[in-house]
Amino acid sequence: MGRLTRWLTDVRQRFVQADDVPVPVTEPPERAPVLGPVPPPPADAPAAPEPDRHPVPKVVRDAAEWSWRLIIIAAAVAGVGWLAWELRVVIFPLVAGLLLAAGLQPLVRRLRAAGLARGPAAAVVFIGFLLVVVGSLTLVGNAVGGQFQDVVDQAEEGLQEVRNWLAGPPFSIDEAQLDRYIDRAVAVFQDDSSVTEQAATAATVAIEILVGLALALFALIFFLYDGERIWTWLVRLFPAKARARAAAAGDVAWLTLGQYIRGTVLVALFDAVAITILLFILQVPLALPLGVLVFFGAFVPLIGAFVTGTVAVLVALVTQGLLIAIVVLAGLIVVQQIESNIFQPFILGRMVSIHPLAVAVAVAIGTLAGSIIGAIIAVPIVALVNTVGSYLASTRESSPGP
Repeated sequence: MGRLTRWLTDVRQRFVQADDVPVPVTEPPERAPVLGPVPPPPADAPAAPEPDRHPVPKVVRDAAEWSWRLIIIAAAVAGVGWLAWELRVVIFPLVAGLLLAAGLQPLVRRLRAAGLARGPAAAVVFIGFLLVVVGSLTLVGNAVGGQFQDVVDQAEEGLQEVRNWLAGPPFSIDEAQLDRYIDRAVAVFQDDSSVTEQAATAATVAIEILVGLALALFALIFFLYDGERIWTWLVRLFPAKARARAAAAGDVAWLTLGQYIRGTVLVALFDAVAITILLFILQVPLALPLGVLVFFGAFVPLIGAFVTGTVAVLVALVTQGLLIAIVVLAGLIVVQQIESNIFQPFILGRMVSIHPLAVAVAVAIGTLAGSIIGAIIAVPIVALVNTVGSYLASTRESSPGP
């Protein structure tokens, strides 16, 4: 009995020791996936993109969306342009007053810095501007009045030379035939029923010019005197969050406009002085009035000074002959080349960065849309859009996100 007890105890100890030894665990071999229902993805997992089964390709749909948006923008721009043209008697004088104020505002600012109040400073600049303009026109009028009869006499002599040239070979047109041609042209003009309508239109245009000139001067006074408060009132019309950027963009636009006006005045002065000196050297009559005409024509970029300079070529042809006219034309071309390639890029290129192609396109569109006035204001508008657009884009990129 004692032996049996010891044997059972010995067996029990052996089993306990066997249980304490760790048994290595081996992973079961991978089995092929069993086909069956796929478990649903978790709720926070991103949804898989659905295949595009639209019959129209996505590129075409994107192009269509861009197209109708661009059509709406073009229609809005065309509507604004049409409204501005219908209200041109008011809009164009206000724009002219704004351009003049942009060029004269630095003088007002200097006078105010010197101690003058806002009202006297604006009055001094405005009266000085009127004196300069009226004095220039008076000087030109006196010069034209003193030399007009001489130019008429020389023009008659030049026309007689043209008659003699037409009477010779290869044309062989005698004076009797030429007189008949002139009489026919005069008869056609007199019999034209639209002469009365053209006269009425000319009278209407003259009245519009006078009204526009008065409105431009009236607006110039208030732009010089109260321009800052007018702009402050306009900024308040913007939403509160956009007022700071709108005010800063307005400051940039005003600076650009002033630089453009001052640069254009310098370029026009260069053209006028160069052409006037050339005409004085060649002893062409009406040299000073023709120089003033070139000065005002230079405010139309690219073509203004050359077109008005052709009047000087015609006067030289009538009064001094073909050789002097050719010399004047060559001098005009040289002045235009110097202005376009050296002077204008140096002045306007540093003040207003506009590509020459953009200037040409703007002048063409402005001429088609608004004639001479459209050609004058087209380039400043492009300069403002370029500067303000670049400023807003840069501030948008640098501003932190929401």
